[in-house]
Amino acid sequence: MSTIAVLPYYKIQRELTGLAQEIVSSDRSMILYADKIVTQYREFKITEVFDMSFRRMGNEGGFFYLHTSTGVYPYMVKIDPKPFIQKFRTMTSKRLT
Repeated sequence: MSTIAVLPYYKIQRELTGLAQEIVSSDRSMILYADKIVTQYREFKITEVFDMSFRRMGNEGGFFYLHTSTGVYPYMVKIDPKPFIQKFRTMTSKRLT
């Protein structure tokens, strides 16, 4: 299956090691295909995704929101996800016509 767009995102986790707390950042990718969107641990059928939005936080990055039939899923991004959102909307608008 051919990749239409990729959106890098990251996850911050706090881990306790002995007496110290460490903050670990993991880089991940969200991949848009013709029939689904795939993240590290989730897969959404395109028919289950209603919309996408972005809220900038500070000077760099922000929160990317995936609006689905099962809820809204937030992802932290470092870049503006506008090209990813535009490809999704173009693809789904063709499906509706």
